[in-house]
Amino acid sequence: MKIAVVWNHDLSGVINTFGQPCPERYGSATVRNVVEALRAAEHDVLLCEGDKRLLATLEGFMPPDRARRPTGLVFNMAYGIQGECRYTHVPAMLEMAGVPYTGSGPLGHALALDKVITKHLIRAARVPTPAFQLMRTGHEDSSGLQFPVVVKPRHESTSFGLDLVYDRNRLVSAVEKIVATYQQEALVEEYIEGRELCVALLGNQEIEIFPFVEHDFGARKVRIITWEDKTHRSAAEPEKICPPVVTASLSEKLHSIAVATFHACRCRDFARVDIRVDAAGNPFVLEINSMAALGANSSFVLAARTAGLDYGMLVNRIVQTADTRYGNIMGRGAERVGTSESSATALSIPTPAEPLAL
Repeated sequence: MKIAVVWNHDLSGVINTFGQPCPERYGSATVRNVVEALRAAEHDVLLCEGDKRLLATLEGFMPPDRARRPTGLVFNMAYGIQGECRYTHVPAMLEMAGVPYTGSGPLGHALALDKVITKHLIRAARVPTPAFQLMRTGHEDSSGLQFPVVVKPRHESTSFGLDLVYDRNRLVSAVEKIVATYQQEALVEEYIEGRELCVALLGNQEIEIFPFVEHDFGARKVRIITWEDKTHRSAAEPEKICPPVVTASLSEKLHSIAVATFHACRCRDFARVDIRVDAAGNPFVLEINSMAALGANSSFVLAARTAGLDYGMLVNRIVQTADTRYGNIMGRGAERVGTSESSATALSIPTPAEPLAL
């Protein structure tokens, strides 16, 4: 199969430099690992930029057949270059051009990237999430929230701007900083003291749930995942435990709310749900990452490895999952690339710095 791996490395391929720049991108080591995994499975692979030249590049690499049906697929690793809802940009281009691709569509990415919309959607699906309020100044009435609270940008990922605030005076400065730095509102939500776990999901109609990953903060005072943790700049980065000790009752709850979150946010193929669990064993969904990181040390890859999938198997399972969603239109028939028996649970319901491993 022809597979184009699309990422954002050279950010010059735009008409104008305008709007909020995207602060995150995949590092070359991870992208190279994905390319090598696909080539090892005998795919014909092209690495290309997700910019204004993308559609012409794809048309040349994998032109349609005589019936104007696709002859290839995009492995989407493009976080975007600039502007709003950056994860949606490449998928929207591919939808318009009729090019199949891995991962969520524009709707799923847009919903998951908006933390406030995510919370409303999952609440409607009866998924517990911390109490929250949207703020623009920090002077809004916060009497409905209990301190401490976590303050973060409404639309950013990777813990950019994340702050743990213990009083109302500090809340004002934290909100003002987010508005000034990221040109967007601040999401203020109650801090849940307890464990932090993530749930890795793969699939669509039938969802595979890989073993949970827990972030063990040890004796650290600040028990939240910070930007410094995700970029390996922290002196006391939390240890990842996979699988952690989880009761059968809690496991069932985590399975249920992770899948409900995935469907409520219209995600596709794979995602990671981040959850806090309080001292009483009550889980609260923080957010869903619609393009879970695929770095060698990321939580998603660790969970898959614990389930019995090495890196190459995981990458090709993502391709297989997308191809199945498209009705096997790539003509692969019964061939199942990268499949393996695993311990996952099936449910029917110039080189830049290496990016975040979370």
